Amino acid sequence: MSLAEITARIRAAETEAGRSPGTTELIAVSKVQPLERVEAVLQEGHRVFGENRVQEAAGKWPGLQDTHGACSLHLLGPLQSNKARQAMELFQVIHSLDRPKLAKAFARLAQETGACPDLFIQVNTGEEPQKAGVLPADLDAFVAECRGMDLPLVGLMCIPPVEEEASLHFALLAKMAARNGLEGLSMGMSGDFEKAISFGATHVRVGSAIFGERVPG
Repeated sequence: MSLAEITARIRAAETEAGRSPGTTELIAVSKVQPLERVEAVLQEGHRVFGENRVQEAAGKWPGLQDTHGACSLHLLGPLQSNKARQAMELFQVIHSLDRPKLAKAFARLAQETGACPDLFIQVNTGEEPQKAGVLPADLDAFVAECRGMDLPLVGLMCIPPVEEEASLHFALLAKMAARNGLEGLSMGMSGDFEKAISFGATHVRVGSAIFGERVPG
């Protein structure tokens, strides 16, 4: 499916939900995609991309941006605290803040450098033991802890369990964000981004619908 088709579907979903056009940002998830596919999307004019791993992003995006110009890069995958500095240098937005140790690393580096990417807290809405994210019961306290460190929190992120109805998780995330005065909602992927938009998603993460199936390296 073309980038133009995905964009048109996003705009239609916004209209259907009674939202203003352009209130949902499309993150083209370029992780594990061949460079030629990424360059094709860049050539169409898109400039917002998501990656899962710091090392992969560091290996390809400096060169791509030298050729195609600056992009807004979003880190979507789990982040080790010892890679926080590199992540802060590479990415404009990080969607996977999920524990106090990482928050403290961001706060220390932000004080040291005078800058910090926008941060989404990842919430494990399905309480899945194998998945990263703050548990819903712990979220309010973690938000308060992060705000106490002056971190630039902009919203919440979730990845619903594959076997459950995504709408339930989108509704829960929206409720938790509203309760904590957070406007950003990073939710919805290739198969359910229109549904996420109906629940207020501000950022949708679309990979295979734009690039085709991933090609693991």
